[in-house]
This record gives sequence, C-alpha cells and structure tokens, in this order.
Amino acid sequence: MEAALTKQMFDVETLRKEFPILKRVVNGKPLVYLDNAATSQKPLSVINAISDYYCNYNSNVHRGVYSISLEASDAYDCTRDKISEFINAGSASEIIFTRGATDAVNLVAYSYGLENVAEGDEIIVSEMEHHANIVPWQVLCKKKNAVLKVIPVNDKGELIIDEYKKLLNNKTKIVAVVHISNALGTINPVKEITDLAHQRGAKVLIDGAQAVHHMPVDVQDIGADFYTFSGHKMYGPMGIGVLYGKLELLEAMPPYQTGGDMIISVSFKGTTYNEVPVKFEAGTPNVEGVIGLNKAIDFIKSVGFDVINSHEQELINYATEKISEIDEIEIIGTAKNKASVLSFVVRGQHPMDIGIMLDTYGVALRTGKHCTEPLMDRFSIPGTVRASFAVYNTPEEIDIFIDALKRTIKALK
Repeated sequence: MEAALTKQMFDVETLRKEFPILKRVVNGKPLVYLDNAATSQKPLSVINAISDYYCNYNSNVHRGVYSISLEASDAYDCTRDKISEFINAGSASEIIFTRGATDAVNLVAYSYGLENVAEGDEIIVSEMEHHANIVPWQVLCKKKNAVLKVIPVNDKGELIIDEYKKLLNNKTKIVAVVHISNALGTINPVKEITDLAHQRGAKVLIDGAQAVHHMPVDVQDIGADFYTFSGHKMYGPMGIGVLYGKLELLEAMPPYQTGGDMIISVSFKGTTYNEVPVKFEAGTPNVEGVIGLNKAIDFIKSVGFDVINSHEQELINYATEKISEIDEIEIIGTAKNKASVLSFVVRGQHPMDIGIMLDTYGVALRTGKHCTEPLMDRFSIPGTVRASFAVYNTPEEIDIFIDALKRTIKALK
C-alpha cells in the first residue's frame, strides 16, 4: 500500500480519475455529486477487486478445501484484521461483519438489549439520531416495558450535554448516540458521552457511519462498548458493514441469527454455536463486500486523514461562505465542531422542489428529512436541502452548485 499523501502532493483532479462515475454527464451537464453522506462513490481499486473476485476466485469461505475457496477465505479473514487495525480494536475477534450500520444496531438491540434490559430500565438516544438508531431501541423498550429518553439539541444543532447528564441515572442501561450527524454534520463528543455513561454503569453504542471516512477513529480511546459503520459511505460496497464490540460483551451475548458458519455442530438434541466473531455471522457472508471494503480502507489510508480532513474542511468552509451570501437561505446546523455536511432551507420553497431543479443542472444532492424526522420536527421544518462533500469534490463543483442554486431560486420565485 502506498504511503499517505501530504497536502502538498494532493492533486484532486488526479484522484478524481479513480472514480469512473465522476465522468458522467447528467441532463446534458457534468455530474456534480454532493450526496456523499448518503453513499460515497467507489474508486477503481474497489470496483476492480470485486470484479477480480467474481472472475478469478468466486467461492464460499470457510467451507471448501480447494484452492480458490482457500484464497477467498484468506481475503475475507485478512479484511477483519485490517479493520481491527483501522479502528484500533483490541483484537480482530471484536470485528463482526454485518449488512451495514443498521443491521449492526439491530444486532446489539436484539442480542445484548433483550438479555440485559428489564422493565423500568432506561435507554438514552439523542434528538439528532438517524431512524436506524431510534427505532430498534423503541421496539426494545416496547418489548421490555423500558423507557426511551432523548438528549435534546440546541439551535446550533449541538447536543446539550448538561441535559444529557440530567438524564443519566442508575436505571440507564444503554446510551446510543451518533458520532457525526448525517443531517447536520455535527461532530459529537463521543468520548465524553461514553465516560459519563460508564460512570452510571451503562453500555454505549456509537453510530459511526458518518465518521470513519472523515477522521481517525480509535474505539479503545473512545471507550464505547459498541461501534458501528457501513462500507458504502466510506468508498466501499453496499451491503457490508461492521460492528465492533468489546470481546467480553460479545462472548456473553446470544446469537442474533442462526445457521451456516456460526454453528460448530447440530443434532436434534441441541446445537453448539461457534466462537466470536463468527457466532454473529449466520449464513453465506457477503464475500465480495468484505473484499471491496478491504480496498476501500486501503484507499482512505493512501490519501491519509490529514489530507482528507484538510480538503473537506476547505470545501465546507468555502460552500458555507458562498451560500451565506444568498438572502433566501437559512443554514440548519451551525455547530462549532462540524464535518463536511451543509444543510439548508430556502425560505418559501419546499426542499424537494429545489432538489429537482438542481438535478437539471447535473447537481446531485439530497432533500427531505434524511431519516431524521424527530430532528426536523425540532427545527419545525419539513426537511432540508443537504450538500455533503467527499475528498474527490472540488471548489469548482461548489461554484457550479451555488450558481445552479441561485438560478433555481430565481426561477421558483
């Protein structure tokens, strides 16, 4: 793997050549892709790795004794080691492959949660959570007659930590909070949140789906008991995700699903389950997704977080400066500590109308509630227009976006 770039070496135009989709023309205009918080585009290294798997060693893992199965198994297992190093887990056994961050949250809710949450216990989430980190806990609370509590958000889109402290008590069993908000870009103080929860004996799950491709993540430093993320937001394939869990917790948790590799032996008298982590990986795994995720991590490392963070901060600062010059715009989410997400409303216009019009200029971004309906209710808005930036975006693309936005606003008046 090549060494990480320095800012002086970084050439965004050269990097963009690694992403075939960025050459597309949409509605007669060059594609300006600004929906990276939903899913990132994929570099050739990821695309080619998946193609190579299907062309040369497509087979199931951990079952065959023939050469290509052993080759696939090695590629699959090496990725687990790479992810462990990438987020500084205690061991590769703490890395579980899932279908995505949503699947990972459900695994914790239905395995750890059902075993450890009782009637009258409390679970804390935040007002800025994605639905995937709300609904599983609502379901669990209903099943167990537990109570769901919510950390409020201030007008800037920041968690009110003093209110969080008031929610914590000896009945708190789980705290589940997003690392970076997909709707606002707010970077939450997850280490502090975790420390406060642990003082009350609660376990902590951090939804890191928006974080692992923007900044270095050290799960041991954060101290969270569980950490989740998805491959498709970090330049990898869809349908693959990761759950990190502390080994002692995973070993005590029952299987979430059954069948396939998670079993050692089966008889009609009973079944013996496999050890962690494969105890939680039922059925035929997403081998292509794991192999693609391996190369996505290589891509992130080859660019380097210093370059990624510096470039993305330049983009968000530039976009914020330019959009602030438009009188009709109100930015939603002005946290001091923020990633490369710019959400806004156009006064007097529905977000969807803005998005449809921008598409005619080749600008692809997200409109709506962003699976954060309670957060939209908090700000009393039907949704936002969201531009989210990745390392392959450019200031020139922001200029195209801003010009198209001005034209759109004028046309809709």
